[in-house]
Amino acid sequence: MDLNQISEIAIPRDRAGLAGWRSGDAWLAGGTWLFSEPQPDLRRLLDLTALDWPPLAIGPEGLRIAATCTIARLNAAVLPTEWAAAKLVPQCCRSLLGSFKIWNMATVGGNICMALPAGPMTSLTAALDGVATIWAPDGGERLLPITDLVLGPRQTALRPGEVVRQIDISAEAMRRRTAFRRISLNPVGRSGALVIGTLATGGAFTLTVTAATRRPVQLRFDTLPGATAMAAELAQAIPDALYYDDIHGRPDWRRAMTEDFAEQIRLELAMAA
Repeated sequence: MDLNQISEIAIPRDRAGLAGWRSGDAWLAGGTWLFSEPQPDLRRLLDLTALDWPPLAIGPEGLRIAATCTIARLNAAVLPTEWAAAKLVPQCCRSLLGSFKIWNMATVGGNICMALPAGPMTSLTAALDGVATIWAPDGGERLLPITDLVLGPRQTALRPGEVVRQIDISAEAMRRRTAFRRISLNPVGRSGALVIGTLATGGAFTLTVTAATRRPVQLRFDTLPGATAMAAELAQAIPDALYYDDIHGRPDWRRAMTEDFAEQIRLELAMAA
């Protein structure tokens, strides 16, 4: 879609070029959502792609994903064989149902910052305890877990002029065993519930609920819980009002699927352990 009200496209080449944020500005990465509908309040786009951030860095400390890394690039990454959680990467990438054009333009950071409940990059990075590095317009930076960055539908903890630079996932998180469940109302529909469980080497279990809820929700246990204990924790962590309600699923259906998936994941990881 043409954005006829845009009067300027800035192309910063370094961090200094990101300063001077003003009302009516928007960051441009892939632009798959930005150009999908009218943006009457915008007057200037700041194109992040010219900063040429390396899309991925793989090392002993873990995985670093640039905010401008595309879904296609992340999906194609060859990750260390000892990273058991690596299988989550294609599982979550495939949850973004779109053409090859979308996959080659949509970015990890853009998907997270859109803060849609069904954003699969939010699901991936939240489940693996990803931490975002956020650049402030004054030259400073701060670190924020993805679970604290995404606050609700189209709502993040970003302040005016801030931009996500990268997301870091530790090597320890990448070595966890994982179990993945996803459902939508039709084969090519947006996720109605996406639940991921991880099991650390020491036995700690984490359950991450996305798509079904307005924001990511995590439950943490020192060891794998029993069915009754986990169901009780799940009910307490996600009140009825926190389940999302839109054309992609009713809250009661999302709750039922979340509870069912949580138990399936618990059993799968218990057998693996």
